[in-house]
Formats: sequence, structure tokens, C-alpha cells
Amino acid sequence: MNVPEPVITDQRQSETALRVQRGVMRMLRQRLDLCCYAEVSLANGRRCDVLGVGPRGEIWIVEIKSSLEDLRVDNKWPEYKGFCDRFLFAKPPELDAAIFPDDEGLIVADSHGAEIVRTASDQPLPAARRKAIMLRLARMGADRIHSLMDPGPA
Repeated sequence: MNVPEPVITDQRQSETALRVQRGVMRMLRQRLDLCCYAEVSLANGRRCDVLGVGPRGEIWIVEIKSSLEDLRVDNKWPEYKGFCDRFLFAKPPELDAAIFPDDEGLIVADSHGAEIVRTASDQPLPAARRKAIMLRLARMGADRIHSLMDPGPA
């Protein structure tokens, strides 16, 4: 029986963005012990590129920008900040760091790994918001695992 492999991404990401995503998620997991989710829909209707959860329940959101145009046309990124304790941008090495807001965290990443070049400020979430996000993540994670285990009819 030939069962199709489930798709983890929504296939809207560029190859560059997927490489940055891989490096960011590797670094957050290996160095900071954050467990990461890719492509997370938030309660405000926005979809963040990477959401990491730390061992004490801290929530980081990383918004990937793969080009200058990608950053220029995006005016929604401030709406992520109400759903995390730390917000950072991530970029490929070839993209100029000077184009990003100075007061936001910044990560440089490729498909092998990443480095935080500017630390994000800590803005703790209210307890009720944190609980709602954690419940959403638990359900989403379980649903993704179920889809991998049983992708449906062949």
C-alpha cells in the first residue's frame, strides 16, 4: 500500500525561508531547549513562522524574512508580540541586518544552524493568554502527530 507522506509545511514558504526555518528550529532546540512548532495559527488569525516553547513555559515567536521585499510588504508582524514573551526576526546570511528594526531580536540562519545576533526583550505574557496558547499548541501538536501516523485514506 502506497500512502502519501503528509506535508508539514503549507507550501507557501520559499526555499530560502525553509532553510532559515530549519536553522532557527535547530538552534532553538539544541542551544536553548525550546521545542518548536512551524506555521502556527494564532487566535488573532495571524500565522507565525516559528513558535518555540521553553522548559518553563516561555514562548518565543520568530518571524522569518527571506528578502527585503518580504520585510517591506509585511506590516502584520507587530500583531505577533501579544502572543509571546520574546519576539525575533530571522534572516538568511545574505540579507542586510540593517533593514530590521533595532528594537527587535534578530537571528541569522541557514539550513545548518543559526545565531542570535540581537537579543529580544522579555515581555511576559498574561497567565490567561499563556494558558490559551499552550492549550492551542497541545491540540495542534497532537493533531499533527495523528496526521503523520494516519494520513487518511490512500
